[in-house]
Amino acid sequence: MADQPPIRAELWELQPNGSPLPASRVPVQFNPETLKVSFANQVVPPSGGAGDQTSTSATQFVGKGTTKLSVQLWFDVTAVLPVDQQSETDVRKLTRKVAFFITPRPAENDPTKNVPPAVRFLWGTFQFDGIMESLEESLELFSAEGKPLRASLTLSLSQQNIQFAFSNRPTGGAGSGAGTGGPGASSPGTRPLAAASAGQSVQSMAAAAGRLGDWQAIAAANGIENPRQLQLGQLVDINVRVGGTVGLG
Repeated sequence: MADQPPIRAELWELQPNGSPLPASRVPVQFNPETLKVSFANQVVPPSGGAGDQTSTSATQFVGKGTTKLSVQLWFDVTAVLPVDQQSETDVRKLTRKVAFFITPRPAENDPTKNVPPAVRFLWGTFQFDGIMESLEESLELFSAEGKPLRASLTLSLSQQNIQFAFSNRPTGGAGSGAGTGGPGASSPGTRPLAAASAGQSVQSMAAAAGRLGDWQAIAAANGIENPRQLQLGQLVDINVRVGGTVGLG
């Protein structure tokens, strides 16, 4: 029995409702060696400057957390390429597919504003939904004609939430089409995040999901300070657990 090909990490564009677009699938050429995930809470020093600054109460949590993913990817046109890419002689033809995810474009509901697409990084059971915050490309090898042949991409994704996300994607083989998800397709805590449209609030997003009565708990669980004014493209977990239940949207 032949060995199964390795599962390749992928980048997916997410629709405003948080569902991935299958046509946007970008498989990496080489799987990363490491994934770095960092979590941070927003804290502020006490006002006034008086009192015991050595106690833990001297620092105040302001109810907002972030999660960031840092990944380094490699692309090389001198390596074995898929059939549809074997004619490529400039590595930038491959890396531009990743650069798509950091490129702002007019928002669907407000063409006067530009926002980068929400993106999902998916590799086996690891899943991260967010916005591409930064992208650095290093060209490492050139042909005699001056064409770049090899490049490393260091990308950073972020989301305004503290989240340990797992994917229920089957790992029986690559190209299975899994990971597209759908209502009720994933276990609690792994459902896709919803991206806020222009002018949306937590209340309106919760109402659209049939959870208007939970909007305050949803805002608190996502660390949102101003639930009436969301940023365009801000990712919100509408399906958070509230009172021992999880909304199905």
